[in-house]
Amino acid sequence: MKTLVLVFHPDLTASRANRRMTEEMEKQTNVTVHHVYEAYSDEKIDVAAEQRLLEEHDRIVLQFPFYWYSTPSLLKKWEDAVLAYGWAFGSTGDKLHGKELLIAVSTGAAEENYSPDGNFKYTMSELLRPLQASSNMIGTRYLTPYVLYGVNQLSDKEIEQSAKDYVAYALNSKLEPLAVR
Repeated sequence: MKTLVLVFHPDLTASRANRRMTEEMEKQTNVTVHHVYEAYSDEKIDVAAEQRLLEEHDRIVLQFPFYWYSTPSLLKKWEDAVLAYGWAFGSTGDKLHGKELLIAVSTGAAEENYSPDGNFKYTMSELLRPLQASSNMIGTRYLTPYVLYGVNQLSDKEIEQSAKDYVAYALNSKLEPLAVR
């Protein structure tokens, strides 16, 4: 299985968690790590190149920090440009059908904040629902997301372990699609 990890972090050098997650993933075989903010610092996305990358891989991982209950801005712009009608969806848009999509997200806040009784009133699954809907639209299997909660409170040792846990999770060939409720 060939895996593409699209890293959407505007300043990876300033990140503890996403930087280590990325570094650990870069050591793996059959994995392509693509630093999207680095590739498109001008935000001029090479749509054809991005589509080729997606076509060459079986599992697509969107890795990003969770910002204001959403994705970083370049990820949204990437989706709008790359996941085009006639290519990713529509009557002839089947290029991603059958591929797997995994969301790998990190949060500054602790897990207990992401519940109906928590500070944010919604679960992470609910907040990631637009990505799940997009997955449905483009015909990918939406795998149960990997979420690293509370990175601001994690020790360096915990960050190291989480990077290893992330790789093991993301490259697990037996990951199941998220159950729709």
